[in-house]
This record gives sequence, structure tokens and C-alpha cells, in this order.
Amino acid sequence: LERLSCHSMKVREWDGEIIFLHQVIDGAADRSYGVHVARLAGLPAAVTGRAQALLAEMESGGHGVIDAGKLASELPLFEQDFSASVPSAPVSDPLRDRLQTINPDMLAPRDALELLYELRDLLSPKTEGDR
Repeated sequence: LERLSCHSMKVREWDGEIIFLHQVIDGAADRSYGVHVARLAGLPAAVTGRAQALLAEMESGGHGVIDAGKLASELPLFEQDFSASVPSAPVSDPLRDRLQTINPDMLAPRDALELLYELRDLLSPKTEGDR
């Protein structure tokens, strides 16, 4: 294919993390960044941790020629139940609920001050000497 060319995103490693720079460069990436993308996408730590371990093993040459079908069938990663790591429905939070009802543009200065005290009380119960 005459007009086909390979490009990748420029990447920088910093403080143990991968930072994808907003720059497309010629050529393939020097290594796989799929696990980092999976972390950014919010996959469970158990999944990305196992993937990182497998990637390290493959990069070190531990598998030689990799049979993807065989490898996938041997991965305990796909046998685990990650339903427990799926976030549950949000729990009602009185502070958040109250904040969502506020229109700051409609508050007089005195009302805003009273509201601050009310929000503080929602965050922690009143003690002697408060206010």
C-alpha cells in the first residue's frame, strides 16, 4: 500500500507514570501502552495488574512465540468475577443533595453566610461553642 504509513503518539514517562503527549510522530511506539490506556479507562486494578504482569513476561521473552488463543484460554484473568469491583449506585449524601438545590446567583450575602453554616453542620454535627 503505497500511501500507508505508521504513526504513534509521543509518550513521556514521568514519576513512574506514562503521559501521552498530544503529538503524533512517525513510526511505531517503542513499546506497548495498552495497560496504561486500560488504567486511564478505569479498568479494575486486578485486571490491569494481571495484564501488566503478562506484558512484562512477554516483553522479557518468557513466552517466545505467543499463541494468543492458548494464552487467552490460560488466563485466570478471564475466570475471575469482577462484579464486586463495579461501582454500586451512589449513596445519598445530604451535603451533596443540599448543594445541588442552591442557586448562588439568587443568594443575598446574609443568606449565603447562613447557608455556609448549614453546610458545615451537614458535614459535621454541631459542638458546644460553634457559632
